[in-house]
This record gives sequence, C-alpha cells and structure tokens, in this order.
Amino acid sequence: MGSVIGGLLPLAVGVAVSPIPIIAAILMILSKNAGGAAKGFAVGWVAGILVVTGVMTLLAGTLGGTDSEPSTGASIVKIILGVALVVLAVIQWQERSQTEVPGWMKAIDTLTPVKALGLGALLSGVNPKNLLLCVSAGVAIGAGGLSAGSDLVAIVVFTLLASVTVLAVVVGYMLAADKLGPMLDSLREWLQLNNHAVMAIVLLIMGAVVVGKGIGGL
Repeated sequence: MGSVIGGLLPLAVGVAVSPIPIIAAILMILSKNAGGAAKGFAVGWVAGILVVTGVMTLLAGTLGGTDSEPSTGASIVKIILGVALVVLAVIQWQERSQTEVPGWMKAIDTLTPVKALGLGALLSGVNPKNLLLCVSAGVAIGAGGLSAGSDLVAIVVFTLLASVTVLAVVVGYMLAADKLGPMLDSLREWLQLNNHAVMAIVLLIMGAVVVGKGIGGL
C-alpha cells in the first residue's frame, strides 16, 4: 500500500497546484457572496475528485495485477494516460501567452452556493487536465492489487492531498480574512498571468511520471 500511495503523491500535487481552481476559490472569497459560494465550491471540488477517482479505481480493478507486479493491461493504460498528459502540457505551453479571464470567472459574483458546488465538481472531475490526473490515480489504485479497505484509504488520501490548496484558501480565509485578503489577491493576479505555463510544467512532469510507471510495469 505504501508504494501505491507514494505513486499517487505526484498526481495529487498535480491536481493541487492547478491554478484555475485556486483562482476560482479566491475570486469567490472576494465576491459578494464570499462565504456561501466558496464553501460550495470547496465541497464540489472534493466531491468531483472523490467520485472520479473512486469510479476509476473500481474499473481499473478488473485489469488485475498486484502492487509489485502490475498487469500488462494496467501498464499500457498508464502509458496512454501519460502520453495524453504530455500532449496537454504541450498545448498549455503553446497557450502560455493567453491571460484573458474566462467568461465563467467574470460571472462568479452571481454564483449561488449550489452553482458554486456544481462548478467545483466540473473543474475537478470533468476538466480534461484534472480528469486525466484523477483517472491516472484511479488506475494506479485499482491495479495495485490492494484490498477494498486499502483502496478506500488510498482514494481518501489522494482526494485530501489533491484538494489541499483549495481547502487551504477557503478555510484559511474563514479563519483570518483580514490578513489573507491582500495576499490572496496578489496570488490570484500571478496565477492568472502564469496559468498556462504553470500547468504545462506540472502536466509534463506528471506525464513523464505516469509513462515511466507504465513502462516499468511491462
């Protein structure tokens, strides 16, 4: 189990440092409906990661293999996912000069807690970049040959680690709004300017890790 969780760490970091959800959380905190929207977004973000990773763990369990000797099918799936992450990294790098704020971000002031929850789930579970990372995590867990209880622990650990930045922003602001407000606004501006470059680097590293894991299992 230790090696499976160790393999999940870089994937969790990849999700956690994704700039878009951090920017969204900060914008909600600074919006008119700060408390409700931000809390809803955090719940949706965690739920999206948990559901996608859990479903992929169940599906990947049919690929067989053990923690020490993953099946050939699982290894091939990992290679495909890793290559897809590298392709996304190239696309993100090519778009690094684009700093325009997406339309949905401009409408954050009008989000209700329920809509914010849905947005959090979409960004974590349906967004292509995070989706591939969560799918990769689910495959790593499901094909690891662990017991059902260990699978559940690994899913929860991955979800918490992948959600730590968004949760830190929301909870931190709730506890120390006056101190964190200016700092979060500066962080938001930097992330908006460097969103694509940051994601390109993260996806490239994650893609290389996943491909390496897949090749090592063949």
